[in-house]
Amino acid sequence: MKITQREVARQLMNFDVILLGAVICLASLGLIMVLSASGIMAEKVYGDKYALFWKQMLFMALGGVVLTVAARANMEFFYRHTYLWIVMAAGLLLMTIFSPLAATAGGASRWLRIGPISVQPLEAAKIALVFYLAYFFANKQELVKTFSVGFLPPIIMTGGLCFLLLLQPDFGGAVFLAGLLFLMCLVGGTRIIFLGSAGVLALVSAALLVVNSPYRFRRVFSFLDPFKDAQNTGYQLVQSLYGLGSGGWFGQGLGEGKQKLFFLPEAHNDFIMSVLGEELGFVGVSLIIILLGLVLWRTLVISVRQQSIHDRITAFGMGSIVIIGGLLNMGVVLGAIPPKGVPMPFLSYGGSHLIAGFFCIGVLLNLSRKVKA
Repeated sequence: MKITQREVARQLMNFDVILLGAVICLASLGLIMVLSASGIMAEKVYGDKYALFWKQMLFMALGGVVLTVAARANMEFFYRHTYLWIVMAAGLLLMTIFSPLAATAGGASRWLRIGPISVQPLEAAKIALVFYLAYFFANKQELVKTFSVGFLPPIIMTGGLCFLLLLQPDFGGAVFLAGLLFLMCLVGGTRIIFLGSAGVLALVSAALLVVNSPYRFRRVFSFLDPFKDAQNTGYQLVQSLYGLGSGGWFGQGLGEGKQKLFFLPEAHNDFIMSVLGEELGFVGVSLIIILLGLVLWRTLVISVRQQSIHDRITAFGMGSIVIIGGLLNMGVVLGAIPPKGVPMPFLSYGGSHLIAGFFCIGVLLNLSRKVKA
């Protein structure tokens, strides 16, 4: 069927406005909360209370460029180089372990520092894994129900990335990739018996890792009763709960929170939702959940409307990166799951996860122009 110039122009402009609007709202709220949560700490460390805010503004601008490029790019370029992305992601993870560029913080080497720039390879690994799994399931549909061909390769590939993360060590990052694998296998057509068996094996392996590491054991189980050790392993969660609990329905007012005054560690980063809850209350937290719900809804709509199974699974995977991050962050902040150091998408301070999130949304917007007529 011949496509007219008008139809091409319509497709170029016909992106998902609801998805874009939800992300713009999330990012805008994130910028406001970073300004509120980081000012005191930035003034003490950098001598300028706006230092981290301006950096976040720069990250936001770069993320906007990345989103625009991803939304306009030819998806075949990303698909054609699937294995290159995986190799590059694995290489970056290896560099955090063996390279002099690795930056160590808190006993873990999860960052690469190049001059003033810090990069977290985990974010690249998430995107590369989505491209690989989408490519795999799109091209192995006739064998996806088999164990040796349809199940082992994605397990081995994801397991290799998880192993590199555990060497950093980054237990939370490995859990994130495992969750991403489970969801994409589910929509890719993997047999439930294989997924169930792999899930049990993963839980046993995780339990062994936790039991054999006293530090990890204390940290994982501190969330069950953080007030039992409120000055040590449970300190961060206790301060998070104080912040959320004092917010009430409408909060204490923007900028009026107390937990960011050096009570709550990582107030502008992983625990920014606690500051938001304290200052904007239940209403503010609900707004974030609604916006993430909109992202989930549009992800599913865009995914199911794709004609190509490759596009369908890619859309689902890119949206899953954002949604899994949001759920894990909320779970940690609320004390529902053990602490994992997962930033809230588009809200937490930081460039790597923000730019990666914008890339995921850019791909979704790109695919939203290819929906069925």
